[in-house]
Parts: sequence; C-alpha cells; structure tokens
Amino acid sequence: MNKPNTLEEILEDSSQAFSELAEHLKQITEEHFFQIPANGKWSIAQHLQHLIIATRTATAAYILPKFLVRLIGGKPNRPSRSYDELVQKYLNKLQQGGRAGGRYIPKPIPSSTGKLMMMAQWQKVTGNYMKAVRQNWTDKKLDHYAVRHPLLGKITLRELCYFNIYHTRHHNKNINHL
Repeated sequence: MNKPNTLEEILEDSSQAFSELAEHLKQITEEHFFQIPANGKWSIAQHLQHLIIATRTATAAYILPKFLVRLIGGKPNRPSRSYDELVQKYLNKLQQGGRAGGRYIPKPIPSSTGKLMMMAQWQKVTGNYMKAVRQNWTDKKLDHYAVRHPLLGKITLRELCYFNIYHTRHHNKNINHL
C-alpha cells in the first residue's frame, strides 16, 4: 500500500480505511458486536464508539475557523512528519503504556443500542470528517496549523489526518482478534 502524501491521497486513504472498517463490521453478528471479552478488553461496539468519539473530535479541528485553530493549537515548530514517522511515534507511545483516557474511553454499550444504529453513526461522523477536510483545507495549509493530541502532543493537521487513517486501521485490526 502506498502511503498517503497529498491531500487527495489522504482523502482517498481515509475513505478506504473508513469503508474497510464498515465492511468488516457488516460481517459481524449483532451478538458478537456487543459481546464483552472476558479479558477486560473492549467489545467491538466499544471499539467503534471510541473511533466515533476520536473522529468526531478530530473533525472539530477541520471545521473551526482557521484563526481559532491557530489560537488553540498554535503554529507548528517543525515540518509535518511522514505517515510512517507519525505511525511509529504512535506505536512508541502505545509501547510506553499510552492508552485512551478520559472521554475517549467508551462506556459499556447495551445491545439495545443496535449495531445498525452505531454503524449509521460511524457513517455520519466519517462523512462529516471527509467533508470538513475536503472543503476547508488545502494541501499546504495542513502543514501550517497544529492541534494538541492527547497521546502524541502537538501535531500538524496533516499528521492528524495520518493518525485518523492509522487509528481506524489499528482498531479494525484489534477487532479481528476479538
């Protein structure tokens, strides 16, 4: 797989990662979707809820007026990392014990919520994300604005795009092991 670089490649890879997860989830039974593993790990529904929360939060960075993004995140003090560099930084943080915290930890989700309802929510959140990035940002501007990530610290908006791609695939892979 080629690593995304341009805005168009980022959008294409984001769409592919989001679709891969949705297609994978369609194959999972409702019962298995909400089943809580005995080892204290998240259910598949909780993985999806975590991704919904994270993607919705990331979308805010692409929707806010640029002057607010600058005010909140400041200017980057370095060039954007490549996709591979960003992924390696994230994996290093996980190896050092980094985990989701606070509002990013999904609460137990009752099966009455319904898998289809959660998947519709995923479609809506990812659609909003794609629209926000596509309509509001240029390739160049992604490197000139920064945000604070709870695990990675200050990252550029390009790096946040990379993170969203990898993060979705990371959780999709984790779901495979449940």
